[in-house]
Amino acid sequence: MGLIDGKVAIVTGAGAGLGQSYARALAAEGASVVVNDFSAKAAEATVQDIVASGGKAAANIADVGSLEGGASLLETALAAFGRVDILVNNAGILRDASFVKMEESQWEAIMHVHLKALYASTKPVFGWMKDNGGGVIVNTTSTAGIRGNFGQTNYGTAKCGTIGFTNSLAIEGRKYGIRVWNIAPAAATALTAHMPDEYKRQFHIDRVAPTLLYMVSELSGEQSGKTLMAGGGWVGECRFEVHAGYVPEEAFSAHDIARAAGEGKIFFPERPAKWVTAYGPQAE
Repeated sequence: MGLIDGKVAIVTGAGAGLGQSYARALAAEGASVVVNDFSAKAAEATVQDIVASGGKAAANIADVGSLEGGASLLETALAAFGRVDILVNNAGILRDASFVKMEESQWEAIMHVHLKALYASTKPVFGWMKDNGGGVIVNTTSTAGIRGNFGQTNYGTAKCGTIGFTNSLAIEGRKYGIRVWNIAPAAATALTAHMPDEYKRQFHIDRVAPTLLYMVSELSGEQSGKTLMAGGGWVGECRFEVHAGYVPEEAFSAHDIARAAGEGKIFFPERPAKWVTAYGPQAE
């Protein structure tokens, strides 16, 4: 018995990289998979790979950044397999540039693939899940959206927006049995081709898929609205926290705030004694 026998999953950007790894892993655990990719050749190759391994899959080549494309994902799932239980919003691109050099086209391309696609792909599937007993949606964020990264104001904006989208949708989906997650993967893909070979070995794409399987299966119970960072064999939750802060007894000034900050009452330490990066726990 697989973890998700009989379930139907949609994975966007599944013609290569992490999406392909996810699609294969989902199929291996018993799910029928809609493989979406802008490249018909890549989508079909992933489908054939899954079928050759004894799984079930159907290709979809819609532009997930359009409302028509989002509707097409659901239509393909219903036509091929009769339902949808899992949506993995994985499709992504990079258009890196320092902010002063960033062109509007680079900004718009990222918003189209990462934010507009998030809305367009999720809306029809969420509606179907709402009326048919629930499901699980996994969105893809990044450390660029959590802590920032040079040359990625566009990508970081989109990925931070993904966290807000997930947090809100998880609240809306709760009463319908729809669980919504973020995954922040660290993996060697075409988007990280410039990284050292040691990184590529440690962060092989297949070391992220087990976390995704946990998220979409019954193993994770009723967990929702959470962000899991995963990669290199390390998994951990990432969350935003609010400092205990400074509470003045009466009217206060900017100088009072500055004094409180100097006393450690406003900001978190720059680096806690035990801190974590996207690549796993690190010593002080």
